[in-house]
Amino acid sequence: MSVENRIPVLIVSGFLGSGKTTLLRRFLRHPLAGEVAIIVNEFGEVGIDHHLIRKTDERTVLLDHGCICCSMRSDLAHALRELLSKRDRGAIPRFDRVVIETTGLADPVPIVHTIVSDPVVRNHFRVERLAVTLDAVSGQTNLATYGEAVRQIAAADAVILTKLDLVEEEVVDELRATLAAINPSAMVLDSAFGRTDFDRLLAAGVAGLGALEAVSADGTGPEPAPVVAHGMGAVASRCIVIDRPLDWHMFGVWLTMLLHRHGSRILRMKGFLNVGGEGGPLVLEGVQHVIHAPRHLREWPDDDRRSRIVVITRDLDIDLIEESLHAFQNAAQSA
Repeated sequence: MSVENRIPVLIVSGFLGSGKTTLLRRFLRHPLAGEVAIIVNEFGEVGIDHHLIRKTDERTVLLDHGCICCSMRSDLAHALRELLSKRDRGAIPRFDRVVIETTGLADPVPIVHTIVSDPVVRNHFRVERLAVTLDAVSGQTNLATYGEAVRQIAAADAVILTKLDLVEEEVVDELRATLAAINPSAMVLDSAFGRTDFDRLLAAGVAGLGALEAVSADGTGPEPAPVVAHGMGAVASRCIVIDRPLDWHMFGVWLTMLLHRHGSRILRMKGFLNVGGEGGPLVLEGVQHVIHAPRHLREWPDDDRRSRIVVITRDLDIDLIEESLHAFQNAAQSA
């Protein structure tokens, strides 16, 4: 099945109390949502959130007694296959999209991995966006204290800032600077009482790559700015720019070796790759060991034809990553 015909999956993550459920309740009333099947993961003996989203029906699945990112991954794949089977049999109404709300402590990367690695799930579903809510009141403290919060932001395509009305503008500015340091490629949206720009969040095309278009003319990109978080170590980001067209084969070898050696410390990779030929760039998107199937854009988003790759690492020197990539490309040019 082509990518366009697969059912989109919107993953909504975010630390405890950051407003995920409020956001989803508002989203479900938006015309863009269409008919939605919802999977809610809650940690604990009694599930509450799925009752708060809307009246539970046969298209709402609750996964509880554990965290979806670890012990419940097999249940997630089963839930998606069951929804598909019931829809195709007419046992439940048709739906246009699946929304997965994770627990506040979830690392969203294994959830993405489940969707792209299970053969049946991968053939019928695609990850549409990984959106993370961030509470402006306690977000800075959470990012400085909890590794889970940093992992969520690092993996995000879009970060939705909530509770902005409860803090001063200076606090919001500081939080935006922290977000840019952790994940400069993420789209950042403001939210008030669950309202946000859903049209922009789910716009067709490549989400969250706006920072790549803002790379400065000298090719330096965003300044690396590490954030130290409990249990995570130093998290740093940079936009690596390659002036010459990439040798796709050598780039694949380099990427495979890099992820094999340091995959757990590569929190996020996203970028435009110039591999020569006509049309637009090849889009690279990945979180840790999971790399989505590359796809071509019909055209470049701007006049810059250089390869631009945003890399987010934990306890790993980005200078060494950049040097090794240039070394591989130089070897390919001289071969």
